[in-house]
Amino acid sequence: MQKRIGVIFVSRRNSLRSILAEACLAHLDPQRFSASSCGQPGHVAREFHPAAIGALHSASMPVPQHAPRGWDDLARSGSPQADFIITLDGTTESRQPSWPGQPDGALWAYPDVADGSDPEKVAHDAIQLLFSLRRRLELLVSLPLHGGDRAAVRSDVRDLGYMR
Repeated sequence: MQKRIGVIFVSRRNSLRSILAEACLAHLDPQRFSASSCGQPGHVAREFHPAAIGALHSASMPVPQHAPRGWDDLARSGSPQADFIITLDGTTESRQPSWPGQPDGALWAYPDVADGSDPEKVAHDAIQLLFSLRRRLELLVSLPLHGGDRAAVRSDVRDLGYMR
């Protein structure tokens, strides 16, 4: 049996974008993938955004069981090593730590829909965000990630960030 592919999703607050991505990947293929999420220390939310919880419930996906956390929790020595770091917020990309094991990185930039002032629009945008993430993650799951050309896989994962 091959080891599970570790993916960490990063956004600023770890309350909506990265939570949706983590939950979606865990839903799509929990046998092959180990999904985690985190945010930028000092900006991490105290709890998941209600729109993230609503979007996951509408898609019949379970909400992750952990509270929002900073990347320090996942980048410390002894933490499970990731194979991929997928950044969902371009503003955090240059601030991220050196990840153990030097995983491949990709930027899949998404707008911060949690910043909206209209709760109905935020809820609608969160559902649209989940649909978009699901399309990208379905393609990620279909990639030949074990035993292939690592440079080609890295390129494919990065290219998924340009999907519309």
